[in-house]
Amino acid sequence: MTRRRIGVVGAGIIGLNSAYALSREGHDVVVFDPAPARGATYAAAGMLAPSAEIAPGEERNYELQRDAVNRWRILAQQLVEDGAGHVALHDVGTLLTGWDASDRRLVQQSAEVLRQFGVATPLVTRDERPDAFTGLSDRITAGIWLAGDAWLDPDEAVATLTTALVNAGVSIVREAVEETVQNGPRRRVTTATGSDEFDAVIFATGAAPTVSGLKPQESVRSIRGVTVRLQGLDRLGQPMVRSFVRGRPFYLVGRHDGYCVVGASAEEKATASIETGEFYRLLRDALDVVPALETASWLETRLGHRPVAPSGEPFFESNIAERWAWSSGHYRHGVTLAPLAATWAVSFVQGLDHVG
Repeated sequence: MTRRRIGVVGAGIIGLNSAYALSREGHDVVVFDPAPARGATYAAAGMLAPSAEIAPGEERNYELQRDAVNRWRILAQQLVEDGAGHVALHDVGTLLTGWDASDRRLVQQSAEVLRQFGVATPLVTRDERPDAFTGLSDRITAGIWLAGDAWLDPDEAVATLTTALVNAGVSIVREAVEETVQNGPRRRVTTATGSDEFDAVIFATGAAPTVSGLKPQESVRSIRGVTVRLQGLDRLGQPMVRSFVRGRPFYLVGRHDGYCVVGASAEEKATASIETGEFYRLLRDALDVVPALETASWLETRLGHRPVAPSGEPFFESNIAERWAWSSGHYRHGVTLAPLAATWAVSFVQGLDHVG
């Protein structure tokens, strides 16, 4: 394999994973991003939940996600071996619940879809697993148990990947790419302060507009997601909670030291702020499902825009002749699919050996 000079535009979880995988293959990598990991990755709760994320008609997405936890486990071991630090994976599973009778019917409908995908959907009750229902409303007495789902802290993953890149000599340029053009067998990347040339450039820019100079066939639209970080409920080691609340989806992920993340907001909006009504509805749903959050302290609200393709599936569009590729469309699965997306980036660069 020929050692290449590769540019990676975008330092979210997809770009960082891709850059790390390429550097491990021996390539000279430069990453461009004016605000690393401040897009969709910043707002992500970090759920690796292939089962809980199943939706009707998304067979392809499920197939891509099935090995996600194991892929992250392998990646975490590589990061340790490279002296970058530890990314903890918490194999806690998911408890799928409904707040009222109509919501419980939605749970049963979801269970039917899960079984069609071959996922086991055992019922667990509060009497059988009281720990799994810690902090939840007394009216929630049972739920569907989805084993195999896990979570990680995206902030921890980003910090560890960044350390690994720095240790490997990867440059992280905190500038926006303004234009990219082909220059013979290489591709030029231009920022406000200058330009550089690469054997190929991989764009992992999420929901951001396409960089000038690219004419991809794929497209994405932006879906805004909001998460709220709270302090005061210890569910570390307990299952992630997913619930329907008056027909709206809601989730909670317990972290260390009584820290937790709640969310499920998803709207097709490009705004970088959250409306009071949407914030109120999210907190109302949280308090209905998890009354123990009544005394929790609000720490922060995070917002990010996730890229979704018309097909609803992630893509890796490549143009070997023009020496570029675009990795996007991951929607709510960006963290989950990041290690897989990195393998696509490596395969793309390996393909350059066949064109000189």
